[in-house]
Amino acid sequence: MNQKLNIRKTAQIIFAVFFVTSVLSQKYPIVLLPGSQKIEYNKKTGEHKLLGTVNFTYKGNRMYCDSASYNEKTQTIKAFGNVHVQKDQINLYCDSFYYKTSVKYAKLWGNVKIRDAEYKISTDSIDYDAKNGRAIYRNFGKIESILTNEKITSKSGYLYPDSKNVSFSGKVKYSKDGLTMTTDTLKFNYSKQIAYFYGPTNIKNDSVQIYCKKGWYDVSNERAQLLKSVQVNKHDLFLSADTITYNAKINEFKAKGNATYTDKIENISCSGRQLFSSDQKKMAYASGQAIATKIIKNDTLILRADSIKLYKDSLLNLQEMVAFRNVAFWYGKVSGISDSSQYLLSNKKVTLFNSPIIWSENTELKGDSMQIFLNDSIIDSALVLGHATALMEVDSGKYYNQVSGKAIHAFFSNEELTKIDVKGNAWTIFYPTDEEKKDTVITIKRLGMNRLFAAELRIYLDSGEVRKITYFDKPDGIFFPLDKIDEKEKWINGFQWNPQLRPRRKK
Repeated sequence: MNQKLNIRKTAQIIFAVFFVTSVLSQKYPIVLLPGSQKIEYNKKTGEHKLLGTVNFTYKGNRMYCDSASYNEKTQTIKAFGNVHVQKDQINLYCDSFYYKTSVKYAKLWGNVKIRDAEYKISTDSIDYDAKNGRAIYRNFGKIESILTNEKITSKSGYLYPDSKNVSFSGKVKYSKDGLTMTTDTLKFNYSKQIAYFYGPTNIKNDSVQIYCKKGWYDVSNERAQLLKSVQVNKHDLFLSADTITYNAKINEFKAKGNATYTDKIENISCSGRQLFSSDQKKMAYASGQAIATKIIKNDTLILRADSIKLYKDSLLNLQEMVAFRNVAFWYGKVSGISDSSQYLLSNKKVTLFNSPIIWSENTELKGDSMQIFLNDSIIDSALVLGHATALMEVDSGKYYNQVSGKAIHAFFSNEELTKIDVKGNAWTIFYPTDEEKKDTVITIKRLGMNRLFAAELRIYLDSGEVRKITYFDKPDGIFFPLDKIDEKEKWINGFQWNPQLRPRRKK
C-alpha cells in the first residue's frame, strides 16, 4: 500500500526519524535536505521513493538526482537521472546509481564521471567495492589530471582510491608532457608518479622511442628501468639489451645482457655484456667480450676487445673509438692484434699500441706500435714504428722474405701488400726467383738468398714475392746459393713468425 505525503510533512518525518535514528542506531542512514519535492513509502516492501528534485545525504554522502529509492529491508539505495554524489572533495556523476550497504557495493551506469581535487575519471560504467576500496570499469575509460596534461585511457581499469594506485589493461595509453606509453597492462601509483608496465610496451618522448616487454617509468624524475627485449631508437643511435636503465633528463642509458649500441650516422655498432651511453658525458662504453663493427662498402670492419669506448664531440657526433686489452680485428683480407687501439674518424687513422701485429695474405707486419691510414675507408698504408719487421711466407713456409728497420711504411692495394719503405738500419733477406720455361710449362725456381743492409730502401712486392728493390745509399749485400746459405745470415734480428696468434674466427 502506497501512502503519499506532502513535501513539508515528508521533510519533517525524514528529519525527525531518519536523522535521529541515524545518529542513534544507523538504521536509517538517509537524511532528506531542503529542496526535495516528493516521497512515497511502501510499508510492505520497506521502500522509500524520492521523486522530483531529490536532495539528501546518505551516510555522509550528499546526493542529487531526479529520483531515488531506499529499501530499509535490503539496505539498498538506487538513484536515477542526473545523479550527483558529493563527499569531501570527491564528486561523482552518472545516469544511474545503485548501492548495497550490507556488502558495501556500488554500481554506476551511463556517462560516469568522478573527480577529486587532482583527477577526473570518465567511463561508461563503474563497479565500486567500498569494502576493499576498489573501483572497476570494463568498457573503456579515461583518467585525466586536472592540474596537468596527464591522461590515461584503457579498456579496463582498477582504481584504489585510498592508496592512489590504479591498474589498467587492454589498449592502455598514458601521456604527459610529450611522453606517451602504450601497453597491454599498466599499474600506476599516482602519489609516487611511477608507472609499471607488463607486456609489449612502446614509450615515446620528444627524442626517444622505446620498446620493451616489462619495466617501470618514474614520470616525475624521468627515470626508467626497461626489461626483456629492450630496444631504444633515437635519430642518431639504436640500443638493444635484455635490461636498460634510462635517465631521460640527461639521455643516459645503462644496459646489461646482449647489449648493442649503434651509431646510425657513422654506421658503427658496439656490443657487449654491459653497455653505457651518455649524452652529458659525450661517450658510449661497451665491456665484457666487446665487439665493434663498421660496414665499409662491401665488407665489414670487426673489432674485438675486453672493452670499447666511443667518444663524441659537443654536437654528439662520433669522433673516436678506443679499444682496450686483447684487441683483435678483421677487415677483408687483413686481420690483426694489439693490446689496445685508437680509431680517429676525423683523420681516418687507426693506431695500434703495445707490440701489434697485422696480417695480409702471406704477410706479417709487427713493431712496437703501428698506425693504419684509411683512404675512402679502405686500408691505404700502415706505419710500423720501433723494431719494425715485415715477414712474407713463401713456398708454404719453406722460406721467408724478411724486412726490418726502425720504421716501416707499408702500402696496400686491395688489402694486399705491394710496397714497403724501410728507414733506419734497413735489413732485408729475400729469396729471388727465376722463371724456367719448358714447352708450355713455366716453372718458378729459387735462385738463392739475398741479404742486404742499407740506411733506407724501398721494396716492391707481388703476392709476397720481392720484385724490385731501390736503395737510397750504398748497400752492404751478399748472395748465397741455396745449397750454401749461411745459417747465421738466414734470419733478421727478432725473427718470429706467429701464425698461432693470427685471429681467424670472427665470432
